[in-house]
Amino acid sequence: MISDITTRSFDALNAYGQTQKALQPSTDDTQNGLPTDSVSSFGNVLDSALKNAIQTGKTAETMTAQGLSGKGSLTDIATSVEEAKLTLQTVTTVRDRMVQAYQDVMKMSI
Repeated sequence: MISDITTRSFDALNAYGQTQKALQPSTDDTQNGLPTDSVSSFGNVLDSALKNAIQTGKTAETMTAQGLSGKGSLTDIATSVEEAKLTLQTVTTVRDRMVQAYQDVMKMSI
């Protein structure tokens, strides 16, 4: 029984070590001095998506302000507000799924 626990511990330690090596960018995995691994790529995609979501909200606010001052087209205002609404729903869904994934990982036994 002790050898089984030792074997499982060794396997877990070995898997952890291999994962850490995979996440460490080697000199071949860099482009212009920046790592190109999947973690940084995911971070870049997420950062870009959040910046686009913020910009969509700002555009909707600007269009709404123009509409209140009587200078905007009702169609453009409605379109920009609906885009902001859909963007907010998407960001909320992604956030909820990321929190759920984090909670699932934290529940995993080592």
